[in-house]
Amino acid sequence: MVRVTPPRRVDIAAVFPELVPLARQTVRLHPRLGEPTVHDSSVGGPLLWPADEPWPVCQGLHPEEREGDLPVSLADVRLRRELYKKGWAGPHPDDRERAALDATYEGHPWTRKPNALLPVAQLYARDIPLLPCPEGADLLQVLWCPLNHDPEWMPAARVVWRSSAQVGALLTDPPLPADVSHDGDYVPEPCVLHPEVVAEYPSPFELERVLAQRIGDWCEREFTGTDPRYLYAEEFRAYYQYELSVAPGWKVGGWGPWSFRDPSVIRCTACESVMMPLLTIDSGVLDGSGWDPVEDRGDGEDIGVQIGRSYNMQLYYCPLSFEHPCREVMQ
Repeated sequence: MVRVTPPRRVDIAAVFPELVPLARQTVRLHPRLGEPTVHDSSVGGPLLWPADEPWPVCQGLHPEEREGDLPVSLADVRLRRELYKKGWAGPHPDDRERAALDATYEGHPWTRKPNALLPVAQLYARDIPLLPCPEGADLLQVLWCPLNHDPEWMPAARVVWRSSAQVGALLTDPPLPADVSHDGDYVPEPCVLHPEVVAEYPSPFELERVLAQRIGDWCEREFTGTDPRYLYAEEFRAYYQYELSVAPGWKVGGWGPWSFRDPSVIRCTACESVMMPLLTIDSGVLDGSGWDPVEDRGDGEDIGVQIGRSYNMQLYYCPLSFEHPCREVMQ
């Protein structure tokens, strides 16, 4: 099924021409539960990985261990989700149901060995318009350690670019992480993608103060009382932020979804260049806004990822060199 973002209620750049040079294209990925293969672009699916290339692992320290929390296994997380789907966490579970569910939260001693990374996303350039790739590469793969890491208290990601034509023999049984965060919020379900290119504009927090004020005033005048999802005039002042600027959800490129933290310039740790958004990993696929595709209204699939308190993880790359390390920010 094709996913299509409904047209914005107004062409905000026609009202405020100052936004025209600030427009960026982003590719909304629209991940939906499915059965992707190594030859598909996916979230949480298997990776096209060479058999002779070591699988990446995490050898870092995990603050959860410092805090005394116990990890769980990947099998625990998957069984827990199956039990929830069966309704075993209902208001009146029997003793057998309660014991089975509780067991998935008990945890196990820390393995204290390098933790295998977990596939998060695989993006083929043929499927994702505007996907930034090094010369000769056509495939972006993102993995992470499904545990929290300092300083952001979220997974540590690894970004790999490669040429799919040069992979050769495939790794068919990749290692699995032994330790997973207790709440299991970093285990994405296998999803197929429905890429869509849309235009977006900077968050009001990234605009000049006077322009942001003018846009807020205009939205309050134009939209107050016209949308049942917003109840107060103050909410309509933020209509640009929620409905007209930055697209929510999983996406490639575009503008950053600044929210609870002030915007900042993300600089490359290798060369100090200003970095660009690469991939936004959202805590959901739908947010109830006008950005939700018509095809999915009322159908909020849980794909198994929650960053912080339902925030985003955004990966940035250095436009001067794909060999420089990517950076990640919670926002």
